[in-house]
Amino acid sequence: MAPESAWFKSSYSNDTGGACVEIAKLTNHAGIRDSKDKIGPALVVPAAAWTSFVGLMRSGDVDSGSAEH
Repeated sequence: MAPESAWFKSSYSNDTGGACVEIAKLTNHAGIRDSKDKIGPALVVPAAAWTSFVGLMRSGDVDSGSAEH
């Protein structure tokens, strides 16, 4: 998908081993994966969709809490 050097950790991730996300900027797309499972599955979404998602999260217009099941 992308060379290892293309992946970077989210600025919201920390070094305590919690929920960490890595992103890779691809041509017209963004790769998203769990930083603890580098050979596991990754999501690939259009760059515009990723930009929109990040913008919504930064704006605080969405509830980012977990839902109870």
